[in-house]
Amino acid sequence: MPVERISKGFKDISSSFKVNPLTNDIIAIKNETAISRSIRNLVHTQKGEKFFRPYLGSDITSLLFNNVDTLTASSIKTEIEFLIKNYEPRVNLTQVEVIPDYDSGEFEAIIKYTIIGIDVLPQQLSFALQPTR
Repeated sequence: MPVERISKGFKDISSSFKVNPLTNDIIAIKNETAISRSIRNLVHTQKGEKFFRPYLGSDITSLLFNNVDTLTASSIKTEIEFLIKNYEPRVNLTQVEVIPDYDSGEFEAIIKYTIIGIDVLPQQLSFALQPTR
């Protein structure tokens, strides 16, 4: 009976497009870093922004211009959950929390997930969502 491999690696290119001086290849990001970057990019992508994939993305950017309250935070949370469950097959989403910060007019997003196929600890990604004018 063949041995089943549990772990597999994930690799993406860096968005900085910097070149490795030794190999002259574009620098790659791997595993946890690649997946967290992918999730962050999904959250910041607007619907219709990607060519040939008009439904990829969310309305989070427009929601950031609504009132900073728990209702808007709930809508943002729903958008993030939908994005990750439908467009990031490398993770199992465990929790999404969106906290309104009334003083600064922004939301803090905390996303907890486990990576499928890699033997690593559960991951947590947190960042601020703020309207840009």
